[in-house]
Amino acid sequence: MMNSGNAMLLTTADQASVHPAIGMRNQWIRHLVATTLISGVVVTSPWQAMATAQDTNVESIEVAQSTLVTLDIPAQELDRALTSFADQAGVKLFFPSEGLNGLEAQALQGEMSVDAALGALLSGTGFTWRYTDGGTITIQKVAASGVNVLDPVRVDANAIDEQPDGPVAGYIASQSQAATKTGTPILETAQSISVVTKDQMEDQGSQTVMQALRYTPGAFTGQVGASNRYDYVILRGLVDRSIDNIYLDGLKTMSDDSTYSSMQIDPYFVERADVVKGPASVLYGRSSPGGLVALSSKKPQFEQQGEVEVSYGSRNQRGLGFDLTGPLDDAGKFAYRIVGKADASDTQFEGTEEERYTIAPSLTANVSDDTRITLMGYFQKDPEGGTHNGLPSEGTLFPRNGQYISNNFFDGDPALESFERTQNMVGYEFEHDFGDTWTVRQNFRFLDADVHLDQVYQEGWSGASNELSRTYGGGDESLRAFTVDNQAEANFATGDIDHTVLTGFDYQNRKTENEWQFLGASNLDAFNPVYGNPGVTLGAPTSSNSRSLEQSGLYVADQLAYGNWRFSFGLRQDWLETSNLNRLTNVEQSEDRSKLTKRGGVLYLFDNGIAPYFNYSESFNPSLSSDASGKPLEPTEGTQYEVGVKFQPEGSNTMLSAAAFHIEQENAAVYNNSTFAYEPIGTIESQGLELEARTDLTESLSILAGYTFTDASYDAPGSVKDGNRPQQVPEHMASLWGHYRFLDGALDGLGIGAGVRYVGETAANEANTITVPDYTLVDVVLNYDLTQLGMNNADVRLNINNLMDEKYVSSCLITQWSDNCYYGEERTVLATLRYKF
Repeated sequence: MMNSGNAMLLTTADQASVHPAIGMRNQWIRHLVATTLISGVVVTSPWQAMATAQDTNVESIEVAQSTLVTLDIPAQELDRALTSFADQAGVKLFFPSEGLNGLEAQALQGEMSVDAALGALLSGTGFTWRYTDGGTITIQKVAASGVNVLDPVRVDANAIDEQPDGPVAGYIASQSQAATKTGTPILETAQSISVVTKDQMEDQGSQTVMQALRYTPGAFTGQVGASNRYDYVILRGLVDRSIDNIYLDGLKTMSDDSTYSSMQIDPYFVERADVVKGPASVLYGRSSPGGLVALSSKKPQFEQQGEVEVSYGSRNQRGLGFDLTGPLDDAGKFAYRIVGKADASDTQFEGTEEERYTIAPSLTANVSDDTRITLMGYFQKDPEGGTHNGLPSEGTLFPRNGQYISNNFFDGDPALESFERTQNMVGYEFEHDFGDTWTVRQNFRFLDADVHLDQVYQEGWSGASNELSRTYGGGDESLRAFTVDNQAEANFATGDIDHTVLTGFDYQNRKTENEWQFLGASNLDAFNPVYGNPGVTLGAPTSSNSRSLEQSGLYVADQLAYGNWRFSFGLRQDWLETSNLNRLTNVEQSEDRSKLTKRGGVLYLFDNGIAPYFNYSESFNPSLSSDASGKPLEPTEGTQYEVGVKFQPEGSNTMLSAAAFHIEQENAAVYNNSTFAYEPIGTIESQGLELEARTDLTESLSILAGYTFTDASYDAPGSVKDGNRPQQVPEHMASLWGHYRFLDGALDGLGIGAGVRYVGETAANEANTITVPDYTLVDVVLNYDLTQLGMNNADVRLNINNLMDEKYVSSCLITQWSDNCYYGEERTVLATLRYKF
């Protein structure tokens, strides 16, 4: 490990041993400089191991100087040429952190020594290079004797250059574009953001996006217990539309609470999940006031790499995945990526299964130095989707006739249980630079999904017996949608104020069609179930609807930097049209609406890494759902005040944050099972505190810690809910995760991780007279690098979630129309073997 902040002195003797050289710094290097200085941690290449003794050092330098390498570097900006040289020669290279501007490098092709290549790239430039420990090559400006040269920044072959929507090495991201749609350091963003990286998802054995967020402050993911069919994420206590806050590559996945065909993304296909807390409508249009989850797809890389993994675990869970990427030509113009996965498993609930097949191809074309386009596809088929049912509180929270229902019990019937979903997405990301000031982008996606559903579910106890009354619901549904976001970003200064101005226009079009039947079904003994006779006779549809939504929005935002001050302002105007056609009665109801939303924030960045901030933001979220008369629901509107502080100690790879917030969400609604429609219930107020710590304490030890306090209540005069706490919202949540990697000795290559998740009590019914008990779960992971056993590039991982096999109810939703409690996931064990190449 090395700290890149130390100044270096070029002595007279050093000057005699080096050659003239020159360099420049472009945006790519600026990102790397920022990342390196913030983290204070440098990832080394295999050269580092050679610097164990002076004799070894001298020998390695001699080898490096004379080693022949094959190069194919086109004429281009010098910093890019040097980066390509480091990759192709497999060497460590240090760049100056200042003074590299506006220089070009000649093309290099063929076989030559490392020294000859550097001489050709840097000849006559006024810069120098020299070999340091282990054969490291340091690029330095020629300086007069006794004058310090510029601080170096290392560029390693295979090192990750962190992008605000790209992969992150380890658990701690330094940048995010989710909250601003621009690449902005998290420390300098006046809003609470948590980033779940790919490494964290893998170490914690996350099989769904819900599971990936289990250790994220402010996020509750236990709304439907052990069901994996959809990704329900409750952010900051706002339960309404908890299925509607997932975004992919900056665009809404177009899910909605009115449809069963909501999209679900497998976490194997994403690099990271950025959780933005609080309203984000100014940039994204319709969205929940609690926040959003921004997923970033795996995209093509210009370095050849790949992996294949196989997994097997409890409940006969088995999977096969692959991830291949690399360049398609020698000039570095085109790169591809293809990611695929097949998964299948029995579920916790008797007689139900999950099965999924997914493939995601993508292609990146660097049309020119200023123009880039990435084409992406995502194709998923779920032949089986498990179950989504709940059970009565009597028998789960407390006994029924002296007995508790098993947490493996299934209240439906395998003879009439199916969930088949096909979802397809195609789109592109286009970007063009107009000089150093303007950049324009267009992101587009078309998607469609089809669902066939058959399910029998309980509706409460039948009299005093142990039998459950049941109902059948099923049918077919289709979703067709497309969304496009046009952006223009300008970076300029007015006097001492730096501006990042973003303007945009986006459009969403969404249509769903469905036909459903709701019929009576036979009773089932909950303690001695006999399946195979659901008692359902299918007939004509009892419900058929066609719903559509069109939304267009015009937005502008400005981020200003003045000294240590950071200011942000934004405005958005939305225009919305919705319609709901009852195809059985041929009655259509439609509405046109418009809404102006605003946001603003201020942050002060102290030199010691402390950054207090304040923000105000608004949200606007229409729905395709209807009330009992068929009239579309009023859009929910949210406002938030947030104050917080972030701290990133200088020279450390640590991020600490605290945020206090107050949100009001108007026009909330709840589903009425007896009318199959929604009923308005007034305003929800949510306020609370979130604490988060992410740190690499040492090169071996990483720790995540979080705490959430949420005080939510209804403001609904005249309703039984008035002043009460919403169901499925814990008041307290806490989590702690640690992972230790052995780097030497007999245990070299072994990683051990463990975590504890605590979820406090939640309200089970509207009157708050019944509560769901708190619960604590333990997760562990063991990783081992099989290189230590002679199996190069292979590793194995064992995940055990809910180690103690705690039996618990994760949440309940008891209303005057329904009584549903959801058992949490039992202990799961999953072993994964991976080979990288």
